[in-house]
Amino acid sequence: MSFDHVALLPAYLAAATAVAAFLADLIAPGRGSAVAGVTAVGALATGVVAILVGRGPVRRTFCSADCSYVADHRAALVAALFAALTLAVVALSVPVPRLGEYYFLLGCAMTGGVVLGYAGDLITLIVALETLTLPLYILVALKRGTVDAAVTFFIVSVVSTAVALLGAALLYAGTGAVHFGRLVAALETGHRLPLTTAGVVLLLAGLSFKVAAVPFHAWAPPAYDGAPLPVAAFLSTASKLGGVIAILYVALDALRPAYDIVAPTIAVLAVLSMTVGNLVALRQDRMVRLLAWSSVAQAGYILAPLAARVPGAAGAAATLGYTFLYLVLELGAFGAVIALRGDDDGGAIADYAGAVRRAPWAAGALALALVGLAGLPPGLAGLFAKVVVVRALLATGTGWLAVVVALNAVLGLAYYLRAAATLFAPTPAAARTRVPWPVAAALVGATVAAVVVGFAPQLVLAATQP
Repeated sequence: MSFDHVALLPAYLAAATAVAAFLADLIAPGRGSAVAGVTAVGALATGVVAILVGRGPVRRTFCSADCSYVADHRAALVAALFAALTLAVVALSVPVPRLGEYYFLLGCAMTGGVVLGYAGDLITLIVALETLTLPLYILVALKRGTVDAAVTFFIVSVVSTAVALLGAALLYAGTGAVHFGRLVAALETGHRLPLTTAGVVLLLAGLSFKVAAVPFHAWAPPAYDGAPLPVAAFLSTASKLGGVIAILYVALDALRPAYDIVAPTIAVLAVLSMTVGNLVALRQDRMVRLLAWSSVAQAGYILAPLAARVPGAAGAAATLGYTFLYLVLELGAFGAVIALRGDDDGGAIADYAGAVRRAPWAAGALALALVGLAGLPPGLAGLFAKVVVVRALLATGTGWLAVVVALNAVLGLAYYLRAAATLFAPTPAAARTRVPWPVAAALVGATVAAVVVGFAPQLVLAATQP
């Protein structure tokens, strides 16, 4: 078996970034800024090389009857997104001294995300997804007193991974294939045993953990609230992106002939996630927990377009478009929380009262992100995201789910607007909050991106078209 090293370059660079961060900490112990700089340069190089490789012809490696690693335009986009999210989280992490292991683990997680984008079979996909997730257990536990959150995250992850592996094993037992192309061929030729049906449902249910979808959602609130805030930002963006990509690849590339099973399974996950997430978010009084339960609800919106009865490009494009717009707004929300609170625990929503007086631009960015996640102007990115999802559902004859999405979007207005209004509550004058420049740079970048795609959503929608 020959290797196409050009196709593997983004994965090589991502892994090299983790190793370089580890070595930089050995060479210059105690100099967190140097290690952060090495990690940032590595993430930037990974994203740039992924885009350059993706602009060329499709490359494949690890091939036998089919290929396990496919470097195409779609994979390049996914790899670049993971690299960009890692770069942003590094910037949000710089103001507080970090252990060298912190950046090493971030690099390892980025490596898993990058390889995930190139996956061409179930084994590569699940191994890449676990490589993305495993370092996060330790990152969550880095903050003192948060072992319980890390243990909850670990236990739920182990259970969901076992469920996904059982599903993959049942599919292999029923079809004799793990490569996406060969699974499609096997399912088209009549390998539709009860064993296969169970495998499809279990695999999708196990993968739903990564997007914090119900019923594998219990880890998200304690993990987000217990982790250092930059790690919570990574969990809510990069980890969720990994879950979305895994479900997309499995549903559309591997299980398309079995979509009569896939669609109802995803529909149940989507309805439960958006409804449970919104209802519980209404009762939250802590900012990060509100964002965590909001993230559960957003997982439902993200998955909804894939619940159409007939698989198609419209559903995939709507899911990818919504995911990108969500990532920008969620990163902006966490960036603003870090700008206002430092590396604290996020605090109660009441603690943000009058934040517009202490840090006007940071509070404005947080308000824009919250309003955008609610789907209201001037957060046009979130508004267009929900419109795209509803249009995709109506176009594919899944009007009942479009109604559920619309009702949940209205329900979500209550807690998003409550949190945003708190920022402008009248309070006595307070000292201005000084925001470190790396945090400011990440926050400005996310906010500008949200504004740009809000006024020109076609930039995202065109990029997500096949």
